[in-house]
Amino acid sequence: MSRVCDLTGKRPISGNNVSHSNRRTKRRFLPNLQRKRFFIPETNEWVSLKVSSKAIRNINKLGIYAYLKKLERKGIDTGVKL
Repeated sequence: MSRVCDLTGKRPISGNNVSHSNRRTKRRFLPNLQRKRFFIPETNEWVSLKVSSKAIRNINKLGIYAYLKKLERKGIDTGVKL
């Protein structure tokens, strides 16, 4: 299962753990992804998405239908058919 947000495209990035003595070892920063179901009243259906916390905040602000339409206008494929 890939760790990529379905809506924003956030994915893991790499960086370093830096110790007190300033030694560096590689590490990964993983996005905060949640599996969540959303109800779209305009199409009267449930959609299950793997979304980041930032995407959940945007959905709460705009609404799921408006947010998906906005991404569609930008040309981002969400995998949700409206």
